[in-house]
Amino acid sequence: MIAGLLLSVAVLGDSTLYSGIRQQLQVMIPRIDTRMVVDGILDEAVWKTAARLIDFSQYSPSDGRVADEATEVLVWYSPTALHIGARVHAAPGTVRAHLADRDAGIIPDDYVEFQLGTFNDGRQAFVFAVNPLGVQADGALVEGSQTRRRANDADQGGGREQADLSPDYAFDSKGRLTDDGYELELRIPFRSLRYQSAKKQTWSFQVIRKSAASGREDTWAPARRAASSFIGQAGSLVGLSDLQRGLVLEANPIVTSSVVGSELAAGGFDRLGGRPVFGGNVRWGITTNLSLNGTVKPDFSQVESDAGQITADPRSALFFQEKRPFFLDGIEYFATPGQVIYTRRIATPIAATKLTGKVSGTSVALLSAVDGTAASFDGFHNPVYNLLRVQRDIGPQSRLGLAYTDKVEGDRSNRVAEVDGRFLFGKIYSLALNGAVSRTRGADSVTTGPSWSIGLNRAGRLFGFQLTFKGLSEGFQAQSGFVGRGNIADFQFQPSITLYGKQGGFLERFIGRLNHDYTWVYRDFTSGRASQDRKFHIQTSWVLRGGWSLGVSALIESFGFDPGLYVDYALERRVGSVVDTIPFTGTPRLRNFDWLVRVASPNVAGFQLNSFLIAGKDENFFEWSSGTIWYGQLGLTYKPTNKLRFDGSMPIQIYTRRTDGTEAGRSLIPRLKVEYQVSRAVFVRLVGQYRHDRRDALRDDSRTEYPILIRNSAGLYVLTRKQDHNTFRLDALFSYQPTPGTVFFAGFGQTSTELEGFRFRGLRRQSDGFFTKLSYLFRL
Repeated sequence: MIAGLLLSVAVLGDSTLYSGIRQQLQVMIPRIDTRMVVDGILDEAVWKTAARLIDFSQYSPSDGRVADEATEVLVWYSPTALHIGARVHAAPGTVRAHLADRDAGIIPDDYVEFQLGTFNDGRQAFVFAVNPLGVQADGALVEGSQTRRRANDADQGGGREQADLSPDYAFDSKGRLTDDGYELELRIPFRSLRYQSAKKQTWSFQVIRKSAASGREDTWAPARRAASSFIGQAGSLVGLSDLQRGLVLEANPIVTSSVVGSELAAGGFDRLGGRPVFGGNVRWGITTNLSLNGTVKPDFSQVESDAGQITADPRSALFFQEKRPFFLDGIEYFATPGQVIYTRRIATPIAATKLTGKVSGTSVALLSAVDGTAASFDGFHNPVYNLLRVQRDIGPQSRLGLAYTDKVEGDRSNRVAEVDGRFLFGKIYSLALNGAVSRTRGADSVTTGPSWSIGLNRAGRLFGFQLTFKGLSEGFQAQSGFVGRGNIADFQFQPSITLYGKQGGFLERFIGRLNHDYTWVYRDFTSGRASQDRKFHIQTSWVLRGGWSLGVSALIESFGFDPGLYVDYALERRVGSVVDTIPFTGTPRLRNFDWLVRVASPNVAGFQLNSFLIAGKDENFFEWSSGTIWYGQLGLTYKPTNKLRFDGSMPIQIYTRRTDGTEAGRSLIPRLKVEYQVSRAVFVRLVGQYRHDRRDALRDDSRTEYPILIRNSAGLYVLTRKQDHNTFRLDALFSYQPTPGTVFFAGFGQTSTELEGFRFRGLRRQSDGFFTKLSYLFRL
């Protein structure tokens, strides 16, 4: 803090100096026609004439305070690129930095994040972040477009949204450690950005410094937690002119080859493939704000299997992130609050094209794709997808959006039309509205149905709330989108209070929240009947000195019997020698009480913990009876050196019957990922994942105690017996990726099974595969 004040005094009156604390946020950025080599050393003469941004203030855990340590950011631009330098001061031994894969790999480290709003609309920004060793993270932030928050996010009612790190942009960065902190240098080519077409431009600009040792976030432009927009509080780069983007034409040819082996039913092992498959992506920057992309046979680029997930409620679908480069470019333009667009529905595309950009305050995104027959209903037709998203700016920071999707497959089709809006008012309030209707033509029927939602948020510094009310009718389908759980109406109200500790105190921030949640079957809601599920959660979150956080919650719930989930259940009743099949009728309502504990730590001697656990009385979905549950995820990261990293996690779910203490079912998915980062461009990775699923022979627990029958695919009721499925998956990967788009991958994956869990004896190989990928990004 003292260093920052001395820096302010020493250069007071300098026209190139811009103090965040003094609200000097309109930066007249100098234009310097020169070329530079990005080396992470800010000793060239050009940096002495750059605009200097100083006097950061704290944003998290508490806003409105002078930053403890000084940060200085230097900014200028050449005809073809934006240049940024940073001198970050830190106490000796406190900087955390590791070589890692780009994006999420730097999140546990110190880093500086730059949010660049090239359309200056207060709604969206490019995000570029760099750690002290120059490792990059990048993505896009479109406020109000996120439909799910991080599981450990304790900032509801105040705090900033996190960027989507899926998109990758080509930019140069270098970093180096110094005696009193670290230095960074970035070069962001204008050809990597979309921006306005005006001759003179103003871009919004915010700098965020993250300190891993303390867990604090400092910002250059003072940002308040009591605000409905974080981007809207940024400063500005003023006077950008004569930007020379040049011809933006990229060709990204791709060749992949894979050999897939599988066990034959008659015994033995068969392998297929091995021939190279050629494909590629092309991108043309039609204008500074409009891009046209095309692809033929895009590879999935999934260099490791998706991490195993466990769902607490079998009525809810699991969500997996998009990973394919073609679909990631400009993905922020397709974001919808109702998620009627979910590109992973396009499973094995043969070809696709898309147009994305922003023209005169209107964002446009159009994607058309022809999918492979493997994803079709009958295995014969090629599904054809058309996805359209349009958004219009309204006022300073509000917007109105439209979306249309269709999926056509022979005589079958699914079409969805949606309208949505987000309106900011009173500085701390936001209102989100959404309505959609779908029409689905099947083999011999046509169904239609609406969906809708309304959300009101107050992002107060001390008092806030979130209110959401949504409905998805039984007939609503989004076959080009993602619906977590359909045929419901849901009402949630979450008031919260936030208290802040004294500067330097043990407690830095406390959030207390009450969550009222009521869920109806949609037809019951429209008929005025009672809700099916009712939840009342008392949640607390504690941010402690040194980057520790703790959450403790009490979960009071009541779940109603869902006949649709047990439509294939029946009971076997034996009276003497007579065996009868009778209907399964569950307890009308089960009452739960659980405790939730969440712990997240900073990097301590190379270790970092992020885990949660729910334990208590909960519904046993296997038998629809009251049980004792253990549900959560244990996560631990260990970095013994700045190149070696171990990531361990284990989702866990165990149901125990309260009647006799026996176990009804369990799922454990221990996963260990080991990475060695040879250099910024090269790493080797080994991932081992074991999935253990066990289910007891089911019975009508706590009621008749009769054995449970489940109808099989042939329509016959069969007794449930003990099941024990154990799968071990091993993935190995060598990766060379000097820049986004230019990569070489070589990998191996194998799946094995065994009869008894965690024995690692008699593992039987079920499938394996070898794959390679080579691509090169040509920028013309």
